[in-house]
Amino acid sequence: MNPSVIMSQPQATIVQHQSSDWQTDLLDCFSDCGVCICGTFFPLCLGCQIASDMDECCLCGATMAMRSVYRTKYGIPGSLLKDFFVMTCCPHCAVCQLKRDINKRKDMGMF
Repeated sequence: MNPSVIMSQPQATIVQHQSSDWQTDLLDCFSDCGVCICGTFFPLCLGCQIASDMDECCLCGATMAMRSVYRTKYGIPGSLLKDFFVMTCCPHCAVCQLKRDINKRKDMGMF
């Protein structure tokens, strides 16, 4: 019986997500008036659309956790504390920004 000789060991592969930024600014509402109007007058409906886009339960809506998950997935710089303050101080703007970002990434084939 002839034993096999291993000449090299398997190496660990490190997967790095590319860092990017939000496709639009937080207060860039008029870049997509449809999203802006929906986010202003029907934020719960827009939150359900976002949850659906992210394959989450509609009851999750657009929450700080949803924003954090999305930001982490696409390598968008930020922190949980910043997500908390944005969702607390500017909830309508934050929901609109998240939906605009999803739409733009879909258009670019990155979502």
